[in-house]
Parts: sequence; C-alpha cells; structure tokens
Amino acid sequence: MAQVLTTIVPLAGLWFFMSLSVDQAYWLTLVLSVPAAGFLVRLFMIQHDCGHRSFFKSRRLNDVLGTAIGCLTLTPHGYWRQAHNIHHASSGNLDQRGIGDIHTLTVSEYLSRSRLGRLAYRIYRNPLTFLGIGPVYLFVLKYRLPLDLIRKRPGTLISVMLTNLIIAGLVVGMGAWLGYIELLMIHTPVVLLASLAGVWLFYIQHQFDGTYWRRNEEWNFHDAAIHGSSHYVLPQPLRWLTADIGIHHVHHLSSRIPNYRLAECFDQNPELHVAKKVRLWDSIKSVRLTLWCEETNQLVGFSTLRHKRNEPQTV
Repeated sequence: MAQVLTTIVPLAGLWFFMSLSVDQAYWLTLVLSVPAAGFLVRLFMIQHDCGHRSFFKSRRLNDVLGTAIGCLTLTPHGYWRQAHNIHHASSGNLDQRGIGDIHTLTVSEYLSRSRLGRLAYRIYRNPLTFLGIGPVYLFVLKYRLPLDLIRKRPGTLISVMLTNLIIAGLVVGMGAWLGYIELLMIHTPVVLLASLAGVWLFYIQHQFDGTYWRRNEEWNFHDAAIHGSSHYVLPQPLRWLTADIGIHHVHHLSSRIPNYRLAECFDQNPELHVAKKVRLWDSIKSVRLTLWCEETNQLVGFSTLRHKRNEPQTV
C-alpha cells in the first residue's frame, strides 16, 4: 500500500493547491498540472498491475483497488483488464490485431487501400492525431462505452457503467464544491497531459525500430515478448512516475511480476538484457515508422513507398 499512499497523497495535495490558485493565479494551476499528471500516470500504472492481478496477492483486492483507481484515470477496470490481457496474449501477431494495440497496417495492406483509405491511415498515424486527438478520444470518449469488446463480452458493460456512474457522481460533487468551470480549468490539463503520456508510453513500447511482428503460424510468445517490447530507458524521476513500465519486455514475458519487482528481475537475469533499448531521442524518431514490411520484417515509414511504382490507383 506504500505505493498507493506515496502516489495518491501527493496527487491530492497538488489538486488541492490547484483549486486554491485557479481563481487567483491560473498560471500556477497550469504549472502544478504537470506533476499532477505525472502522479496520475503513476496511479494508472498501479491500476495496470491490478489489471494483471499482480499488485496484491489477493485477486479481490486487485479488483477493488483497480476499480477505484479507474474512476480517477477514467478507465473502467473490468473492461480494460480484459482488453489489455488480449493485447498480452496476441502482441506482435499480425493475424490478431485490433484490440489493445496501435493500429498498424502492413505495406501490402496499405497499398491495397483506395486513395481515401490511405489518406485516412496517414491521418491516423500522424503524431498530431494519435498524440493529440487520440488520447482525449480514448480516455474521455471511448472508455465511456468501448463497443470493441462489449460486443464480444457483454459482461464488461457492468464495469463500464459502474465507472461512469462514479465519475458522474465525482463531477457533480466536485463541481458543486468548486464550480463546474473551475473544475474543468483544474482537471482538464491534468487529464490531457496524463492521457498523452499514457498513449505515448504504450506506443513506444511496441512501435520502434527492430520490433517484432509475425503471422500466426510463425508467431512465438517468447520472441514477441522479448523482441516485440522495448526496454525504454528513462531517467529518474520518470522511471519512478511510470513504475518501471519501461522494462516492458520483462513485463510482457511475465505479467504477474509487479512493477516493484521488474528492475530486480531484470538485473538478476542477464539473458533479459538482449531486448532493444530505446532512449528518449530514439523514441522521438520512431514516430516516422508507420508500416510493417513483411518482406524485411521491420517497421518502415511512408517514405519507403516512393520506389513502388505499381501502387493501385483505385478510389
């Protein structure tokens, strides 16, 4: 519980000081929103462990804490746990894309699309879309009714509706106390920054030069975990705020390892050091990698298609 307390108490304190400054010095509110977003990201990482039922030994405690945190991170615990576990079971499998991953087309799939279809994919993969519109859409809108999994597993609707109900109650209560405009002014920048960081972390953990994708008959869980998940090398305090999720290949190899054991596990097992290390500058350059080339087994950018002269011209 120490991790929970050292995360939720500073977050609550920052939020309180933001509420005091919102009418007098909004610039200070915006400054405080940066560390507040960092603590919200860390809270999400604790929920992430609860989703894998690794944070506590008790399955029930994991679900109770995960559900409670989900009301603050705007992420319904039951839905997200199932969707994320599907991601773990199929990460790097080209034939099982669609739930819990960044949409990625192969070169041949992209070329077979109409011009309009290619334009739509280019817009989707533009950083302004998946790092600007994407996080807001995902956490604020999609998670209110995520139909992608509810259609297949209707039972997840209970978790979604429960989370929505509690969020609505928090908004009404906090709005009545502070004022609804003030509530938006305080919490909007926190949500925007935290959701952007969350999407970015998920993106760079699997979208990097040297990652792993294979068709079902060639796909291997161990290879997908070690080579399809990056070791995102972050400086402190970012490692602490992200709960060492940058050691992502170890997490994918065994999702039952809690965040507070990832570094220890990595250090004690030299065979885990073969994973691709991605540093901050490398991660920024990775946004240009948008398509999977099955001929070379690597992520490539749109610029590599210029030499292909036989692109379909259908509309």
